[in-house]
Amino acid sequence: MRIHDDRPGGAGGSPDDRSYGAHAQRPRGGKGAAKSTQGLNARQYNYYDEDDGYSASEATSLVGGVGEDSGYAEELGKQRKPFGWNGGTDLGLLVLRLALGGVFLLHGAQKLFGAFGGPGPEGFAEVLSDKGFQQSAALSLVTGGTELGTGALLVLGLFTPAAAAGVVGLMASAVFVNLGSGFFNAEGGFEMEAILGAVGIGLLFTGPGRVALDYGRVWFRRPLGFGFFGLIIAAGAAAAVLILFHRP
Repeated sequence: MRIHDDRPGGAGGSPDDRSYGAHAQRPRGGKGAAKSTQGLNARQYNYYDEDDGYSASEATSLVGGVGEDSGYAEELGKQRKPFGWNGGTDLGLLVLRLALGGVFLLHGAQKLFGAFGGPGPEGFAEVLSDKGFQQSAALSLVTGGTELGTGALLVLGLFTPAAAAGVVGLMASAVFVNLGSGFFNAEGGFEMEAILGAVGIGLLFTGPGRVALDYGRVWFRRPLGFGFFGLIIAAGAAAAVLILFHRP
């Protein structure tokens, strides 16, 4: 009678033969047999498939070969994210949103209602006319309404890509108009407009943070794609206003 050797490396097969190891090396006898194999070499008993009858804890102890104190089971459940979101990021984005949104709320109220010492719609229409814009009365209302709306949305963290795109479009037009005055604000340049526009671009690509009404929406989960889309819309809107309403 021929005796089949089931030992790894014996006559019955090789430890490198996975089809052999998945079946011939499986301990028999259920749970009790599994416990008796805990001290065996892990390299020789690493061929367990999903339907082998072992629980997760038993399979872990067999594969690890060092018992329950190794911490190996805990490591299996960890998901390591190299760039994790954190509370500091949320706080920083909240501060940026409130600051940028607050500035545009105030400027919109100045242009639409004459609040906070602002020029009102008529006064701002004259400013636009002096800067070379046609249809300045309508543009005054559109600009004031856009600033007021984008400011409110940024403060709430609602429809952030659209709000940030509105900021970027407005500031792009303002930068273009003030190019001849230099960069620094003290000389009548576009320093402030460039800073506000840069913050708007940053919020386009980061999103509003988790302290926002946008939390969980699709543009919150995919800020990069919506950021590029918003940037294209902002550039197109600024170009359209300058081409259609600004005379050189």
